[in-house]
Amino acid sequence: MSKKDSKFQVRFMSFAFQGKEIFKPLNTGFIDKRVSCIREYVANIYFYTKDGYTIMIDAGYNYDRLAEKMQWININPKDIKEILITHQDTDHVGAIEKGSDGLFSESIIYIGRIENEYLEGRKRRKVFWGLHKLPQVYIDNKKVLINDDQVFHIGNIKIEAFLVPGHSWGHLVYLIDDAYLFTGDTIWFGADGGYAFLNTLAEDRRLQIKSLKRLEEILRKRNLSLKIITGHTGWTDDIDFAFAHTDEICNSLRRKPKVHDPKAPYDGFDERYDTEANARNGFLDKC
Repeated sequence: MSKKDSKFQVRFMSFAFQGKEIFKPLNTGFIDKRVSCIREYVANIYFYTKDGYTIMIDAGYNYDRLAEKMQWININPKDIKEILITHQDTDHVGAIEKGSDGLFSESIIYIGRIENEYLEGRKRRKVFWGLHKLPQVYIDNKKVLINDDQVFHIGNIKIEAFLVPGHSWGHLVYLIDDAYLFTGDTIWFGADGGYAFLNTLAEDRRLQIKSLKRLEEILRKRNLSLKIITGHTGWTDDIDFAFAHTDEICNSLRRKPKVHDPKAPYDGFDERYDTEANARNGFLDKC
């Protein structure tokens, strides 16, 4: 199912979003010495390395070039023992779904307790204002279920999870070592800052905005020096930029509204500039 879904998304999403200045993923490479990423079409998956140990954040599509691109950033799939999942959409779990290539079949999956209800069939993921139900996702990996505000450790890596429902009912973001926030599909970076994620893919748009405002409040109270890293756009270390428009959602149906980014490629699925040479040539620029 995941391979079929991934190929369908490439065809459909490429057609639907061509020229709309929406998708602006990072190319494969390094954000800094601890964080690296792989571009899979319009989505990014991330790796966090500390004291020689690496964990993975989200699992992307069921992507034919994943093992190849992991070599570009010097990571062996067999070394990935733990994967943090923000939510269960197929562009974030494809590499661990049944029917995938099995690169991470032995990895332990960390996922929200509420989000797990999709995986067990107690909830159905709906998009386009509830008009379309997505196929159920099936994952055989051992799972650890995570609650809102839970703090846990993987080796020497400190991880704190925050529940941000709206895009999906159990979506989590992960704060790692009080310095890196992996937001999945919570924040969308446009040319003038962050917005709530795409309206067409939200379970509840109002709740998504409410969750984003709560997340901002939590982070600002802590006064952390953060790198805020998104699933489909880029990253920033400017919290004001990241939360510039918490009362607005990215409307993907309008052609070039202000939330869009004129630097986004015409077709986000065009990977011609995502090369090994570029991946090894310095660090990736922020938004």
